[in-house]
Amino acid sequence: MTSPRTADLRRETSESSIRLSLNLDGTGRSSIDTTVPFFNHMLTAFAKHALVDLEVSAHGDTDIDVHHTVEDTGIVLGQAIASALGDKSGIARFGDAHVPLDEALARAVVDVSGRPYLVHSGEPEGFEHHLIGGHFTGSMVRHVFEAITFHAGLSVHLTVLAGRDPHHIAEAQFKAFARAFRKAVEPDARVSGIPSTKGAL
Repeated sequence: MTSPRTADLRRETSESSIRLSLNLDGTGRSSIDTTVPFFNHMLTAFAKHALVDLEVSAHGDTDIDVHHTVEDTGIVLGQAIASALGDKSGIARFGDAHVPLDEALARAVVDVSGRPYLVHSGEPEGFEHHLIGGHFTGSMVRHVFEAITFHAGLSVHLTVLAGRDPHHIAEAQFKAFARAFRKAVEPDARVSGIPSTKGAL
């Protein structure tokens, strides 16, 4: 794995404009401006705990809803992950993590499988309707992970095991995903070639 595992992408639609740069072999540095403060916080946490360098500049029709800007950023992040991974040669492929945040606890399991799939469960009833920070609905958490996993070609199981505070529940999920993702995409010196009996991921 000598070539840089980086990506620099743009997405322009009538609803949003996204510029995103990703380095999978970074140190956790980030510069995030999506115009959605809580989402900035979540992407900053993802970069920090996944040990990726991430730059995001995004804006869109947030006067209508944050939905388009958040979703489109998730799409571009997923595409950047897929691009930066290349043929996935030499990676660990699988990763898992349990992450607490005070009373909240989340578990994430990631397979860089090339087959998009998200199993997401455990959020408490009503979480999806809560406005975190007054603008980011709880429902957007699942939606972001749907966008990332589909466009990155990941299989992800994300489970909330405990939690009361919506901010804590959301953040524990992003951090758990980050830690599991970090393990899955790390180079493994014992892996020769692509870690699949199929010969491709």
